[in-house]
Amino acid sequence: MAGTAVSEFADERFVAQRRPDASGRGGAAAAAKRARAKAESSQYRAHLRTKAIPLLFSGLVIAALWVGWVNREDNGLTPESGVGYWLGIAGGSLMLLLLLYPLRKRIKGLRAIGTVGFWFRSHMILGVVGPVLVLWHANFRLGSINSNVALLAMLVVAVSGVVGRYLYSKIHLGLYGRKAEVREILADADALKEAIGVDLPVADRLVEQLSAFAQLGTVAPKSVLTGFLLVPAVGVRASVIRMRLIADARRAIMVEGKRLGWSRKIRRRRLASVAELVTLHIAAVKKAAVFAFYERLFRLWHVFHLPLFFLLVIAATIHIFAAHVF
Repeated sequence: MAGTAVSEFADERFVAQRRPDASGRGGAAAAAKRARAKAESSQYRAHLRTKAIPLLFSGLVIAALWVGWVNREDNGLTPESGVGYWLGIAGGSLMLLLLLYPLRKRIKGLRAIGTVGFWFRSHMILGVVGPVLVLWHANFRLGSINSNVALLAMLVVAVSGVVGRYLYSKIHLGLYGRKAEVREILADADALKEAIGVDLPVADRLVEQLSAFAQLGTVAPKSVLTGFLLVPAVGVRASVIRMRLIADARRAIMVEGKRLGWSRKIRRRRLASVAELVTLHIAAVKKAAVFAFYERLFRLWHVFHLPLFFLLVIAATIHIFAAHVF
């Protein structure tokens, strides 16, 4: 009975939307609307190409740490002389260069050198390579009290940087994009919703459910604790809604395909198009729903990260002085 109701509703909606296609203009307009919505919302899609280089870099870092740890007993490195000593100098110098990124924001002369994306990438790379070299310098061992304090401070700053990078990605568009705005994200979600309405003959029910889910993006969490509870709740709800909507779309397309004689290839293509639009819409709403929470955490992170770095500079300076004088 439910299937019959869906079928009848699908027939009515489909006939109403397919009539303009006789001249070809309706189909072209629908395709253009889908393409525009997907292009404008591409930042919510996980691109393998954009993740390949970071994944490769992470793999190399992990490999360097693993090799250093496994061979710490017989690699012949010592912090006091030789290669081990110069690894410490190199790592400390790279860590000191991290100051260039915040200085660029305050010194006009540095703003003309490179783009923001270049400086940000360099800051992240230096913040990872520097600690790796210092760990090799220490031969993955603890030493004197001052060296242990400097090592601990460096690891805390490195972990803080990774956390900051994660929070940054949650409130910016793309890996090195500009800061997002909730209204822009919700506007992208609306465009995707309209594209679904064009692409799927029985879109009314899907659009209604997407609109209800989009209300999450308009309510900011009242506290940080509420935000921590909101993030997993939104993720679970988004997954459930996505599966339900794609299942509804599959049934509707199957009904229409049988009525109109669509081939299996055409049905798969229509379903893939709707599934992509639904996925992008839900990803946009998820980003909007947790945006205020991550923005608040990012501000708190900024308050603590820079003082931690200056503590690292002080600890490293004391360590270098003690190592060369005593």
